Amino acid sequence: MSGHSKWSTIKRKKSAEDAKRGKLFTRLARDITLAARNGGDPGANPALRLAIEKAKAANMPKENIERAIKRGTGELEGGAPEEVMYEGYAPHGVALLIKCLTDNRNRTLAEVRRVLNRGGGSLAEAGAVTWMFETKGLITIERGGRDPDDLFMMAVDAGAEDVDVSSEIVEIYTAPTDLRIVAEALQKRGIKVEEAELSMVPKTLVSLDEKETLQVLHLIEQLEELDDVQQIYSNLDVPEEILATA
Repeated sequence: MSGHSKWSTIKRKKSAEDAKRGKLFTRLARDITLAARNGGDPGANPALRLAIEKAKAANMPKENIERAIKRGTGELEGGAPEEVMYEGYAPHGVALLIKCLTDNRNRTLAEVRRVLNRGGGSLAEAGAVTWMFETKGLITIERGGRDPDDLFMMAVDAGAEDVDVSSEIVEIYTAPTDLRIVAEALQKRGIKVEEAELSMVPKTLVSLDEKETLQVLHLIEQLEELDDVQQIYSNLDVPEEILATA
């Protein structure tokens, strides 16, 4: 799974851009709403608890948090939004899984198709892309000054399957059913968990030249600008020198 952490680095940059453009609260609210679909009690829903903690750290107003929770549990008029996954291709055969949170499938599908077509990509039939990915628990922590070997052993002792260490972050992969167990074990060891979520991890990565890689990254960025898009998974490998400019 080495190389997948590059996408977390890109996501972190995206979050910083969102904050500058005033879109951070919108994305945080969507994270809370999505997590709240599995229950509105943070004490019994670790994903919701983490999403709320992130929102509070960003100084998101309490009423915004409560409204996002109620939207997820269906307490607000209109009911809970629906999670949908679209499959597609970016240019040069790069596979994409596009996770959306929507109250209008027709609108979301039309918007995703428009951006893909404009960027040289296309929608794919159901099942055409998902086989290239596998569901894993994914825990992200700040590397800080920690020794990579110590982090690896700590994660494995907690029940992790694999660990990917980069210059800024550490990604810890688990079986889907072990996500909560490993996250809580790390927290008990004093490790701050930045993200703990189920993720679609590519089984293999596709390498392109610099121009082609930037073209795909631009399309992904355009998709992420859509209000209903929650997360994008890709099997694109991004070299470090290109990542620095992405």
